[in-house]
Amino acid sequence: MKVGIIGATGKVGRLIMNEALNENMEVTAIVRNASKLDSDVPVIEKNAFDLTRDDLSQFDVVVNAFAAPLDDLDQHIQLGRVLIEALEGTDTRLIIVGGAGSLYSDDSKTTTLIDKSMVPDFAMPIAKAQNKNLEDIKASNQLNWTFISPSSFFDPEGQRTGNYRVGMNVVLTNSEGESYVSYPDYALALVKEIQNADFIKQHITVVSEKA
Repeated sequence: MKVGIIGATGKVGRLIMNEALNENMEVTAIVRNASKLDSDVPVIEKNAFDLTRDDLSQFDVVVNAFAAPLDDLDQHIQLGRVLIEALEGTDTRLIIVGGAGSLYSDDSKTTTLIDKSMVPDFAMPIAKAQNKNLEDIKASNQLNWTFISPSSFFDPEGQRTGNYRVGMNVVLTNSEGESYVSYPDYALALVKEIQNADFIKQHITVVSEKA
């Protein structure tokens, strides 16, 4: 399986790349600066906003693990639209590293974490940008996509336990009652979704146990 990873030098993107390589996938890193790569993989060295259908249609799956700068979070929306335009009507599947703010707070599915102001103030701008990206994706009829939200506490220092659970677009909690997922377990769950394609055109989330 051929997988292109946008943002493969970022914290999450690098973990996703390593998990995909462990599964013997044909991984291409799509990055602005190839010198930051620490894996020997094929590279498309290009500004993500300049990516085209020709660049991306060669892949079975494109993972968007792009991290926008804090002073320009609307780049999440802008890049999302670039990718929609590039991939609409193709066989390439787009998997997005999303945010937790777009998750519903309970099974009634009436209000999201953003709606209920259950997102910390510092994280609200990025949550809203990622939610708008999700809205744009849902509005596309010809895009093959999966949007994967982490849990509320997305822990960059957490361990790879392999003890995670995937669910639909409602906040999940682990055995300790926490909405928690480590970066490595999130990356593992995302790569399993690349393999299994269980959630086409769906918004899902991942929760994990702490090590």
